[in-house]
Amino acid sequence: MKAPLLTTARLELWQPALRDLADLHALTLDDETRRFLGQFVPSEMDAFNRLHRNAGSWALHGYGTFMVRLRGQDRIIANCGVFRSHRGFGQGLDDVAEAGWIVHKDHWGSGIAREAMESALAWFDTTHGKQRIACMIEQDHAASDALAGKLGFVRYGAHQGESGPVLVLYERI
Repeated sequence: MKAPLLTTARLELWQPALRDLADLHALTLDDETRRFLGQFVPSEMDAFNRLHRNAGSWALHGYGTFMVRLRGQDRIIANCGVFRSHRGFGQGLDDVAEAGWIVHKDHWGSGIAREAMESALAWFDTTHGKQRIACMIEQDHAASDALAGKLGFVRYGAHQGESGPVLVLYERI
């Protein structure tokens, strides 16, 4: 793709490309950025798998998360959008469109996630029709909880795995 799929006042939202691997890995390496994404440090292979899983969502379902850049810049500052998911624990999160956002800590509090997600959700609704979209947020992640509400998501449940944090489940219908 030679141009972003979506643009906003400050952002360009791109479909994933092989050139994004190093930046995607760097995005998820920072401890603070990753604080609510799990307790492991992702390897290059993890970033490779995330990139290819996202590209597969685009190829098979026609949507996925976007690589988010500031307008005119190359560095990925966020990974946001709607992707196809199968979490394997039921509760409305198996084989469903799922929203998600990861924003580098350098851009927290600046509205990047909201701007990117509003654009991505509007594009999804126009392209794929309004339908149920789920998301999950680690309990006590106040910023993402607030953003989910602003984006029209409402809580409908929670999931506690064998180990790890409680995940609050949301949906947007």
